[in-house]
This record gives sequence, structure tokens and C-alpha cells, in this order.
Amino acid sequence: MSTEQAVHHSTQDYVLSIDNGTQSVRAMLFDISGNLHGLSRIEIEPYVSAQPGWAEQEADYYWQAVGQACQQLWQQVSIDKTQIKGVSVTTQRGTVVHVDQQGRALRPAMVWLDQRLADVSTPLPNPWRSLFKLVGAASIVDYFRAQAEINWVAQHQPEIHARTHKVLLLSGYLNYQLSGRFVDSVASCVGYLPFDYKKLRWAAKGDWKWHALAVRREQLPELIAPGELLGHVHAAASLHTGLPEGIPIIAAAADKACEVLGAGAVDESIA
Repeated sequence: MSTEQAVHHSTQDYVLSIDNGTQSVRAMLFDISGNLHGLSRIEIEPYVSAQPGWAEQEADYYWQAVGQACQQLWQQVSIDKTQIKGVSVTTQRGTVVHVDQQGRALRPAMVWLDQRLADVSTPLPNPWRSLFKLVGAASIVDYFRAQAEINWVAQHQPEIHARTHKVLLLSGYLNYQLSGRFVDSVASCVGYLPFDYKKLRWAAKGDWKWHALAVRREQLPELIAPGELLGHVHAAASLHTGLPEGIPIIAAAADKACEVLGAGAVDESIA
């Protein structure tokens, strides 16, 4: 390495990307021009199936893998960690975690591959029931209700449902572990949740989804726009991951949303 290259390297800024996929967790170090400088990969067991069609995994298992991936990365690169200016998290979409007030998982995470269905024999209240029947959307709404993991938990594990402080996606769970805040990216809200995809926020108070899903607004995390600040790495997360305490956590997106962006869909005119 030339003297000029060494000086440039020493003053380079970096960002860390954590990618918790279905089969592995990766920690990737990029410079601000998008060049990859290091990658660590920890293979994980995609899910455990206690019954046919079930797909679950312990939420802390993911967090432990995040720590392992980060610590392994530091062994591969030789940079001053103060040069890391931010970290972001992307995860497998639609994996749901029920947590208590301390952010501890109350049951295994329900992985997006899970096939169990909630009971939808009890109809929605009017006027929604009549309206959906009139427009021919009743079966679509029932599908939404049946697929919702939060409905299954409410029906089959009412004690867990009663103790649930927050219902998080895996991204929200990892963001909490990093920051100590119940917060997630708008672009990570993929799943059977009361989300308004047009206005990019949780559904309005009078929206039918609050009647279709067994969750209250206060049980959902704060949403932050992609690219904005979610929080900062706190002390316990710093020890776990080796990341410097206090560095910014930036809102990213779910895995497929990131793939679409990476494929070049950068404005509304591109399909």
C-alpha cells in the first residue's frame, strides 16, 4: 500500500450493514462510496417445527448470531472503529416477535414460513362485514385475518397475548437490542399488520384492520422513514457486537425492499 493509499484508508468513513436472512446472518462493512471492505457470515438454523406447518425460532438466537457475525468481522478488518459512522439492519420479512416491557421475547418468533392459520369464524363487526360482503372482498379480508400471526397467538396462547407489551417484526426486535428503543423502519413493515401502505404509517384509528387484528396501536413500535435516525448503539449492544457505543442506527428496509433498490428501482417510473 502506498503512503497516499494508507492516508486515504486511515481517514475513510465506513458503515456497517447487518443482514439477518433466513439461512444466515451477515455483517458487512462498506465505505461511503459503497465498496465492500469486509463480510462475515454466520449460518443459522432457519426454523424449528414443533408441529407440521409450524416454523419458529428463538428470537435471542438471532441476536446471538448478530453478535457473532460482528465480532468475527472485526477479526477480518483492521480499521479504527471510530471511522464507523453508522449501522443499519435489514432482516427476513414478516417474522413476528412478541416481547415484554424489557424487550424479552415471550415466545419463539413466528418465521415468515409458518403456515398455521387463525380461526376467522367470528365475523367482523358491521359496517365492515356488510361492506366487504357487498364489494366481494370478504374472502380476501378473511385470508388476511387467518394469516395474521398475532391473531393465532391471541386465540391459542391468550396468556402470551395478555402479557405482550409490543408486537415486533424481527427488524424491530434487533433494532431494540441495538438501541433500547421500540422502533422500526417504515420500509420494514411487511406482514399481516395494521399498516397503511399508501400513507406509509400505522393505520388510522377508524381503519378496519384494527378490528381484524388482535393488536392495539400502543403495542406497535414507532416508525421511522428509511435513511433517518432510529437511535444509537447502547452500552450492552456495544459489548455484544463490538460496535462503538453511541454510533447512529439508520433505518433501512426489509430484505426484498433492499433487493428491489439494489436492482435499480430507484424511482416510481421503474417497475
